[in-house]
Amino acid sequence: YDYNQPWAADIALSSNVPAVQFILCSAILCSLIRHMMYSDSSVSSPFPIPFHKNLIEKMSARFESASSDFAKNIERVRRASKICKVLLVRSFREIEGKYIDYTFVLCQKKAIPVGPLVREEIENTDDCTETIQFLDKKDESSVVFVSFGSEYFLSKDEIREIAYGLELSKLNFIWVVRFHCEDNMKLEEALPLGFHDKVGERGLVMEGWAPQAKILRHSSTGGFVSHCGWSSIMESMMFGVPVIAMPMHIDQPYNALVVKEVGVGQEVERDENGRFNREEIAKAIRNVVLEKSGETVRRKAKEMSEKIKENGDKEIDEVVDELVKLCKEKKDETTSPEML
Repeated sequence: YDYNQPWAADIALSSNVPAVQFILCSAILCSLIRHMMYSDSSVSSPFPIPFHKNLIEKMSARFESASSDFAKNIERVRRASKICKVLLVRSFREIEGKYIDYTFVLCQKKAIPVGPLVREEIENTDDCTETIQFLDKKDESSVVFVSFGSEYFLSKDEIREIAYGLELSKLNFIWVVRFHCEDNMKLEEALPLGFHDKVGERGLVMEGWAPQAKILRHSSTGGFVSHCGWSSIMESMMFGVPVIAMPMHIDQPYNALVVKEVGVGQEVERDENGRFNREEIAKAIRNVVLEKSGETVRRKAKEMSEKIKENGDKEIDEVVDELVKLCKEKKDETTSPEML
C-alpha cells in the first residue's frame, strides 16, 4: 500500500497479515520529507540542496500549519510508515543508496529497493505507427524526446521558449505537448508562427499522448528533455537515454539532483528570475546528445542501463526473500503458545 491508504495496513494487521508500504517516489524525496517529520527542526539534513533551499522552506512552513491540506497529507505519510513492517522503495542502490539508508535511520524500518520496475519489452500498438516511422528514418541517437508528463502543463511562454530552443539545437526531436482541459488552447496557437516550416522533417510535434517507453528504447533516441518525474527517470535509466533536466515542481528538482549526481544527465540553467530560456535549452540539448563534452553523460547513461538489467533479477529475488521471511514471522507469531 502507498501513503494514501494507511487504513489498508490497519485492516491487514487486524487480520494478522504483514503490512508493507510501497514508496513510488524517489528515495531522496522520501528521506527529505521524513527528515522534516522525524528530526528536530534545528537539525540540518545530511544532504543539503542549496539551489532548492527555498522549496524546502516552503514545504516546512506548510508542514507546520496544522490546518493545511499539506499537513494532513504529511500526517498520512507519518502514519502509513509507522504501522508498516517494511518499506519497499521504487529505486536502486546504484543511484540512491545513501537516501535509502537515511530513510531507514529516520523510520527504523527496513527500506528495500525494488528496482525501476520498467518493462523492457513493449507490446506493439497500432496508435504509435507515425512515431516509430519517424524514428526509423533517423540516425542512431540523433533524436531528442521532449515530454513533461501528465501532471504539469506548460505555460504559453514556456512552450515558446522550448520551441525556439529545439529550433536552435538543429537536432531531430519528438515533442509531446499537453494542455489543461480548461485552457481551450490549440497547438498551432501555442507554437511560434511558422515553427513547423522552420524545423521541417526533423521535428514531430504530438498533442496529448505518445508511447514514451517505445520512444526511449528506440535506437534513434539520443536524449530526453524531461520534467524529471520519477517514472520518467526510471524509464530513461532503464533504456540508457541521457536526461536534459527541466524540473518544474514538487519532487522534480530533487529527482534532477539525483540525475546529476549519478552523471546520467544535465540540468538546463535558469536565468536570474528562475525561468528557462531558449539559448540554454538548446545548449543543454546539444551538449548531452551531440557535443564531445557530453560523451561522459552518454557513456554513464548506457552503463547505468546495463547495471539495471544485470541486477534486476537479483533485486527482485531479495524483495521476494524478505517478503517470504516476513510472512513466516507472522505465521510463527500467530501459532506461538502465547497466541493460542
